[in-house]
Amino acid sequence: MADLLDILLEQENLLVFAKFDSQTAWRIGSHLVETARKRGLGIVVDINRCGQQLFHWAADGTSMDNDRWVERKARTVARFGHSSYYMGKRLAAQGVTAAAKYFVSEAEYCFHGGAFPIILAGTGVVGSVVVSGLKQEDDHDLVVQALCAALRKADGSVPRF
Repeated sequence: MADLLDILLEQENLLVFAKFDSQTAWRIGSHLVETARKRGLGIVVDINRCGQQLFHWAADGTSMDNDRWVERKARTVARFGHSSYYMGKRLAAQGVTAAAKYFVSEAEYCFHGGAFPIILAGTGVVGSVVVSGLKQEDDHDLVVQALCAALRKADGSVPRF
């Protein structure tokens, strides 16, 4: 588990933006939509910055439940400053629930993969890119791939699990 946690933290350290505006959100969101269409993935994509929704798309076959997962995953990133996948795996490694450790409700927070922090160099976390609809590790990996493309990271330069 420690290896996975290290990989997830390294992803956060490497996927940092010099700036993040609505055009950046559009490019990332469009990349995720195109990937979903090509692969036939039933996902919801959401990108927010400082509480403002910059991009949202829902594939046919998704539901309001996916939107609620998106909200809860994004809330986790906003509160804890790490990907929702990292937070879930860290809690599992510690053998504790979020309710016991942080006094938060799983009705409001979600500790499953799919939300990744938008990190600005010199600033920190300003939002998140969120996917819901697949297995949690696949939601997470899809977002990481889109961020790598947006930041023009070469294949293999950002560790994957």
